[in-house]
Amino acid sequence: MVRLVSVCASLSDEELALLESLAHHTHFASGATLFTQGREAHSVYNITEGVVRLYKLLSDGRRQVVGFALPGDFLGLAMRDAFGFSADAIGEVTACSFSRSAYTALVDAKPHLLKRLHEAATHELTLAHEQMMLLGRRSAEEKLVCFLLGMQQRWARLGKPSVTVPLPMTRQDIADFLGLTIETVSRTFTRLAKDKTILIVPGGVRLMNPERMNQLAA
Repeated sequence: MVRLVSVCASLSDEELALLESLAHHTHFASGATLFTQGREAHSVYNITEGVVRLYKLLSDGRRQVVGFALPGDFLGLAMRDAFGFSADAIGEVTACSFSRSAYTALVDAKPHLLKRLHEAATHELTLAHEQMMLLGRRSAEEKLVCFLLGMQQRWARLGKPSVTVPLPMTRQDIADFLGLTIETVSRTFTRLAKDKTILIVPGGVRLMNPERMNQLAA
C-alpha cells in the first residue's frame, strides 16, 4: 500500500487510509518540477521523502523562494484552480499524489475530513505570513538565525531532533528565501561560524550556541 507521511496528529488511521486509497507513489529526480506556478492544479501532493523548493517567479523575471517542503507536508490542498507557486525537487524526492477531482469528491463525501486536512495544510497556508515575518525589519544575521532555528524545529517535528540541521538547499536558495544576496548569506554563515555560534558541517550546520541564537531570534 502507498503510505502517506503526516505530521498532523488529528488525522486518524482511518482518515489516512482513505487518502492512501487514492494515492499514487511518485518519484522526482533532483531538479525535477512537481508543478508550475499558474498551471491548472490537477493534483495534490504529500511529500514522503526529500525536500522541495517552493518559489514564485516575479514579473521582472526574479525568483522569490517562498518556502521548503519537508516530508509530511501537503502541497496543493488550497482549493484553487491554479497553483500559486512552483515546486522543484532538491535532490531525490518521493511523494504520494492524488488527483484533485478524487480529493474533492472525498471531502464532499466526508466533510469532517476537510477540517482535518486544513491542519495538514498549515505549512502551505502560512507561507506568505512566515515570509513577511522573516523579511521584516531584521538584520541579515537575525534572518539567517531564524531560518536555522525554524528548520531545526521542523525536522524535530518529524522525529529528528538534533543540534545538527540538514540544509539540502543551496546558499542561493536560502538567499532567495530570506531576501538577501548570496554574498550576504555566505558572509553571515562565515561570521556565525567564526564566533562559534554554528559549525558548518557537510550537508548542514551544527547549532553550537542555541542560547545566543534564541536571543537573536526573539
